[in-house]
Amino acid sequence: MPHKAVVIGAGTAGLVAAAALSLAEPTLQVHVLDRDELPQGPDNRRGVPQGRHAHLLMAGGLSAMEALFPLSVRDRLLKAGAHEIALGNGMLALTPDGGWFHRWKRSGPHMITCTRALTDWVLRQILLETRANVSVHQASVEGFLGDARQVRGVRLGQEAEHGLGRELAADIVVDASGRGSGSLAWLAGIGITGVEEKKIDSGLTNATRIYRTPPGAESFPLTLVQANPYDGRPGRSAMVLPIEGNRWMVSAAGTRGGEPPRDPEGFLRYALDLPHPIIGHLISGAEPLTDVAVSRGNSTDNNRRYFEKAGQWPERLIVLGDALATFNPAYGQGMSVAALGAQVLAQEVQRHGLTGTGLSRRVLRGAARHVDTAWSTAVGVDVLYPGVLGAQPNAADRAAAWYTNRLTRAATGTYEAASALWDVTSLTAPATRALRPRALLAALTGPALPRTLEPPLQPSERRILDQLTGAARRPTEYRPSHTS
Repeated sequence: MPHKAVVIGAGTAGLVAAAALSLAEPTLQVHVLDRDELPQGPDNRRGVPQGRHAHLLMAGGLSAMEALFPLSVRDRLLKAGAHEIALGNGMLALTPDGGWFHRWKRSGPHMITCTRALTDWVLRQILLETRANVSVHQASVEGFLGDARQVRGVRLGQEAEHGLGRELAADIVVDASGRGSGSLAWLAGIGITGVEEKKIDSGLTNATRIYRTPPGAESFPLTLVQANPYDGRPGRSAMVLPIEGNRWMVSAAGTRGGEPPRDPEGFLRYALDLPHPIIGHLISGAEPLTDVAVSRGNSTDNNRRYFEKAGQWPERLIVLGDALATFNPAYGQGMSVAALGAQVLAQEVQRHGLTGTGLSRRVLRGAARHVDTAWSTAVGVDVLYPGVLGAQPNAADRAAAWYTNRLTRAATGTYEAASALWDVTSLTAPATRALRPRALLAALTGPALPRTLEPPLQPSERRILDQLTGAARRPTEYRPSHTS
């Protein structure tokens, strides 16, 4: 009789977990459960609170997805209209100290930009096209079956799809249900309590508006004005990133006291008032396709559950993705951390079998190592903002912030420093990559190239920016489009 798995959640984390299980155990029956009715296309849904805002698929996460799926995720995303951005020369980025990153001849790691809805849609389509043993069902989970020694399935809500029943037995359960996971309560229901949890909240608010890419600007680079966590004031940032459908997604973000507004005129003013007005200039001459979507509160904090440190943990239960740890979405690492955790799951099942003793502990510890890198990046910055809840910067935090600031400044004009930053933020290397001798020397000596106070635009890009600035129009009206 074939083994059965239950994956809770049909977002990115759940889809990559299902891919991992079906790869490691081809005869395994995998049931993916989600409380939402899933859209029949790349559309937003209620269960993804940050779905309308900017998402970046980093090189480390994409590499993990490529290993988990039988078809190329990269190729399918690009075919569907996603964009591939080279960190070394495909973006304009202003650092906290007012200098722009140099655009190098070497491209460095690449990341994928598109809507979160498109990423989930492509992953789900590949999974269902290529894995006959995977099925997706609408059902809400109300608890675990089993006891503190071993989980044996899940208890479902009354609204579960016909045929699933109220109890669904399984040989392994993966909770990938996201920020709203009920895993702590479900664990308490089988006798496991006292899991350490840490929450650090900078009060981040995200505001996003979609624009039609202006004619001639299709190749304009991703543009980012970074927040400054070092000056004691609220962080304020924004980015313009290309997405599918010949559109720009423009996301502004502000920590407590520096929140971007919802009204269109205020949104434009916010972008123009950043340390450099380039993003405001870009969108002032672009056609808006949507209103401004705003998210704040519990959907933007850093929240970590240290399941890997729990004194008691049941066999056959895995927690991955945002159910394990969530990060301030400004750093764009959530999807990649989920994919890297799923890759650990596939490797451990292939090595030791689905029902091997200690599988759950090994997967949790392996996934936690990838969480560590993203957590240190996000929390190391967020803890510095005024009004942060859950932690105050200590001496170690301030020392790390000093070094990060030095390394970032060096990265504006020294390739070794830039390369170290790319590797860490792309999740292709651990945080210790930034302490290797060449990166350390660069951080201590500063940038080798002169500081650039204006964006390093190519002549064709300068012409586009000048045209958009000259064609500025009031942003208070928009025409709904089938592409919005």
